[in-house]
Amino acid sequence: MGRIIWLLIVALFVFWVLGLVFKIGGGLIHILLVIAIIVFIFNLITGKRSV
Repeated sequence: MGRIIWLLIVALFVFWVLGLVFKIGGGLIHILLVIAIIVFIFNLITGKRSV
């Protein structure tokens, strides 16, 4: 599960940067990036580790 979250975070970050550079994607990428960051921070705070 941890690898999937990291993959999502990296993919969303790349799409966010591409959206900023090429002015595509609108607000959807920004919303998804914020959700990914919230999930990442939640996992850091709760300290749950996947095996």
